[in-house]
Amino acid sequence: MPQLFNFDQPIERRGTRSVKWDEESSDVLPLWVADMDFATAPCIQNAIMQRAMHPCYGYTLVPDEYYQAIIGWFWSRHQWHIRREEILYTIGVIPAIAAILKAHVQQGDNVVILTPVYNCFYNLIRNAGCQAIDVPLLSEAEGSTLNFSIDWDALEAALALEKTTVLLLSNPHNPVGRIWTADELGRLGKLCSKHNVLLISDEIHNELTRPGLLYVPAAPVLEDLPTRPLYAICTSPSKSFNTAGLQNANIMIPDSGLRRRVDRAINLNETCDVNPFGVEATIAAYNEGLPWLESLCSYIWGNYAWARQFLAKELPLMKVADLQATYLMWVDYRDYTTIPSQQLSRRLIDDAKVWFAAGSIYGAAGEGFLRINLATTREVLTEALTRFAGWVKTNC
Repeated sequence: MPQLFNFDQPIERRGTRSVKWDEESSDVLPLWVADMDFATAPCIQNAIMQRAMHPCYGYTLVPDEYYQAIIGWFWSRHQWHIRREEILYTIGVIPAIAAILKAHVQQGDNVVILTPVYNCFYNLIRNAGCQAIDVPLLSEAEGSTLNFSIDWDALEAALALEKTTVLLLSNPHNPVGRIWTADELGRLGKLCSKHNVLLISDEIHNELTRPGLLYVPAAPVLEDLPTRPLYAICTSPSKSFNTAGLQNANIMIPDSGLRRRVDRAINLNETCDVNPFGVEATIAAYNEGLPWLESLCSYIWGNYAWARQFLAKELPLMKVADLQATYLMWVDYRDYTTIPSQQLSRRLIDDAKVWFAAGSIYGAAGEGFLRINLATTREVLTEALTRFAGWVKTNC
């Protein structure tokens, strides 16, 4: 696909109070947090600038156009029919999950997660007074490629525990990059229904898919089951369109009782007033942002293909997860060193001046891995991987 937007254009982010770029010294290349180094879609920039021309930035009403943009996007892209009344808005996916947990669980409940998984899941579960039950994903190597799958026996055993009330899913999965199939989601739904477990699906990385692939929303699959489980879906344009700082997300809950409880929890948590710029960005992204998104995904998968070629040549023992979605490359370094991942991450920062996320922060199943953010210019990615390979060759 021809590039309609220039993702090779460097943007200086240092000195802008960027969490990604201003956390460490200026000579460190940061490829850790899930934050893109690309200008967001021009339609979003224009919508924000137009809104900013009005000098009052007070509390904002969420208009009908906002809901229609969400409904239209997910229907046209994924044939997911969302009713307006199912949608609750809040300031982010993490506050959204926190509100759902607060509305549903009791102190001491179990929340099951498929690990390694987004590290904030652990914080959410702990803050809700619950216990995380890790179900490690299975992995199988085909050459230098790792393929991840669900351990169904271990999962059902965890869901069957007396105190298990929630399965918290990452769909697509962060950090291993899997798009869960309709068959897998259906099987998850049947197990949740069987064991009376609420399924919460975090679908924030939903549109960041390999060209030619689309993610599968959980909701339409669950709706078609003979016995539908209780579920809540969390989405946001923030990852796909690089607008995380605008703090805007949505929860889709078809069950009216759960929806009322979650709505109350959102208000009790004081996370119900969204950013006026986030509202405009969401409308613009879903109404006009598709060409930019398609061009972005093409660029990211060019970066992934290039990174795979580089590692195959320079560090041939490295194994890499098959990336179907997200812009996060999951790398197994265990054939080179037994250094714990948090220690390795720190040494790479100090010695090689490159920052990758330590795999162990995503659970015990992530030990021996690094997570590398590919959503940067090819020039920065090349330099970061060159520094990484040089350090490994010298020290391992």
